[in-house]
Amino acid sequence: MASAAGLSAGRRFLHGRIRTGMIRSRNSLVPAIQMTVCAVGAYAFAEYVLGHSGPLFAATSSLLALGFSREPRLRRVVEVGLGCTIGIAVGDLLLHWLGGGIWQAAVVLLFSILLARFLDSGTIFTTQLGLQSLLVVLLPAPDGGPFTRSIDAVVGGLFALLITVLIPKDPRREPRKDVRKLLHELAEVLRECGDALANSDSTQAWHALIRGRNCQPLVDGMRQSLRTSGEVATLAPAYRRHRDELDRLKESLDFIDLALRNSRVFARRLTSAINHAALSDEATENIAEVLQETAAAIEELSLGLAEQQDGARRAHLRTARRDLSEIALRLHPKLLQVQRLEGETVVMLFRPLMVDLLEATGMDAQEARDVLPAL
Repeated sequence: MASAAGLSAGRRFLHGRIRTGMIRSRNSLVPAIQMTVCAVGAYAFAEYVLGHSGPLFAATSSLLALGFSREPRLRRVVEVGLGCTIGIAVGDLLLHWLGGGIWQAAVVLLFSILLARFLDSGTIFTTQLGLQSLLVVLLPAPDGGPFTRSIDAVVGGLFALLITVLIPKDPRREPRKDVRKLLHELAEVLRECGDALANSDSTQAWHALIRGRNCQPLVDGMRQSLRTSGEVATLAPAYRRHRDELDRLKESLDFIDLALRNSRVFARRLTSAINHAALSDEATENIAEVLQETAAAIEELSLGLAEQQDGARRAHLRTARRDLSEIALRLHPKLLQVQRLEGETVVMLFRPLMVDLLEATGMDAQEARDVLPAL
């Protein structure tokens, strides 16, 4: 029986892995074709036009510059080019002083890595600088001198930028997907808080706090994708008209980030309030209802920020702004029938979160604060 259950679980795991892999491969087909064309083109250009023998770094640098990373491509191109150039210079200088050999290579590599970390935090920059300095010490220089590799790296990077400009993907796609995922998580945090309050379950409220903390990588990932998308929108003429929308998404992200931080503070205080039975039955019901309604309004905000059509986007944002404003009008301890001081603290901590959400819809900061009832 146990063996059959284990076999069934293994099959489900394998099926899930295959399905996930197929989806990932399908979504990566176009970028993979671009990377292949770019790498082969850069290699051919360096070999047949520049006359370099075996210009592997033209191909590898183009792959590094394109890649599947969310880091901006222009930064990756600069990191590859500078890393190669500085690495070759450092390796050549230390080779002149120390000579060749295994222990010399170890010294050169250690020094190069530390120098790279001193100059910049980029992973690609560190890798390229260390690799090139090591190759200078261990391998004979290619025809044309050691800096031929640096030229090849620049060629590969330029080909990657050319692909970015000529065959760009819609720079709004990733940020839209990210903002939907991020706001869905925020809505789920508030739903869990509402359920925890309705069930008087402080453990569930604590789980909501943990879930809120786990959202920070999503925020960081969206910031990275916005930087990359902004770069594509700047380089590609076809998408320059979308820079304003990307700027609005970036501004909304700042407020969403603040709302997430405030949700964690709120969830922590709610856990304490539940443990100390600080809320009456009426207050519990009212605040739980506010949390569920806010979660629904956040989902509407998500639709607005991720919508492609301007008209539909504005309609969703208006609806989200209206719903959030109606909820904000009730955020007063007396209106929610809160009597004890600790319960009042719960309401007070939710008010700045609501202001952040209203600002994420495009509302002015002062206007958002004015929506809240006076204390």
